[in-house]
Amino acid sequence: MKLPEPYLEVVLPFIEKARGFLEKGESLSPIAFVGNFASGRLIPVVIDTASDEAKDNAALAIRMAAESVEADFVFTVMEGWGLPKDKVARYEEIIERYGSIGTCPWKIDTANFMLETRHGVWGAQVPLKPKPPSKKRRTFATPVNLSFMDGVEGRFVGLLPDREPSSTLH
Repeated sequence: MKLPEPYLEVVLPFIEKARGFLEKGESLSPIAFVGNFASGRLIPVVIDTASDEAKDNAALAIRMAAESVEADFVFTVMEGWGLPKDKVARYEEIIERYGSIGTCPWKIDTANFMLETRHGVWGAQVPLKPKPPSKKRRTFATPVNLSFMDGVEGRFVGLLPDREPSSTLH
């Protein structure tokens, strides 16, 4: 399923801003952008990832922001870890052995983008690579392709208030 154009127009500048932060040597602060197309309102919500309780509170704050603006979308940006393609099939074995991807020797730093809409969820996990000559600056390949993610679960999904999707986006 292809991401409707109005969403792309909203998220592409955020993806470029994330690249800019990384290329300046900064980290990506976990953040969600909660927006409504009709009103033009956009609320940034910082995501505290320090503990499970903090993450639950951040999800609640995003849910409340989404309700307050009758949000059409929630777009999250954060750094994370992933596995190289040749190790993905061993995910369960790696989790069992190391407890998390973050403690395994093959982890790669990633930028993670997820867009929840009334039409579904799209996401991308892109590997971060050094931006020479700096050891601190990083970047990621372009373009970032957000793929439809069927059956996604977790605390940062299902954040939009209940209402019917608008059919005007297709």
